[in-house]
Amino acid sequence: MRVLSLILIIGGICWGSLSGIAAERSSVPNSRALYHEMALAGTIDYTVFERAIAGYNRMGGHDKDILTVIDFTKPSTEKRLFVIDLKLKKILFISYVAHGRNSGEKYATSFSNREGSFKSSLGFYKTENTYYGKNGYSLVLDGLERGINDKAKERAIVMHGATYADPSTIRSCGRLGRSLGCPALPLAVSKKIIDTIKGGTLLYIHGDDKTYASRSVFVKQDEVQKNREDI
Repeated sequence: MRVLSLILIIGGICWGSLSGIAAERSSVPNSRALYHEMALAGTIDYTVFERAIAGYNRMGGHDKDILTVIDFTKPSTEKRLFVIDLKLKKILFISYVAHGRNSGEKYATSFSNREGSFKSSLGFYKTENTYYGKNGYSLVLDGLERGINDKAKERAIVMHGATYADPSTIRSCGRLGRSLGCPALPLAVSKKIIDTIKGGTLLYIHGDDKTYASRSVFVKQDEVQKNREDI
């Protein structure tokens, strides 16, 4: 009887531990709670953050708790790339980032998935491997959204550093230089950011495109609306 009781106690402890692990793994970030806890107001627009988290939760199965957000509703004269550690609940990097030359001047207002468009593409990407190419140290991006950014590899849309993405360009041109569609970073921070987000993390590029939400499988308007609360 004593042995049976001991087995039941050990079994209960193990089950409780496994249940706790399962609950931890199944938990997903709540955009509103996380936004307030990280005090992101004034840094990242809540609508952009909410949409990024909604996509992150919908995708699931992440190897790393790193989420990168680019907000192309901001001008290129402002820092608009944010690398977020969702586990530590902190922003690791805030950086300038250039958009495609045919997406706009100071603001990116036009987006395309078409090869040769020299425009930025919106939506969710998964980061892959790094390599050294004509733009130096670069990060391969896999566009996850059909018809929105799934031609990224064909178009050679990668993350890399560039002199024209340096903030010093703003003083002479009134804006950053522009890429052929790649999210280009200042050379001073490009390697650090790439090494942090490489290897299977999620990247979300947001822009002022009224048609995106209705075409994206990662962002469901009914889901976003249901979870929305006033900030």
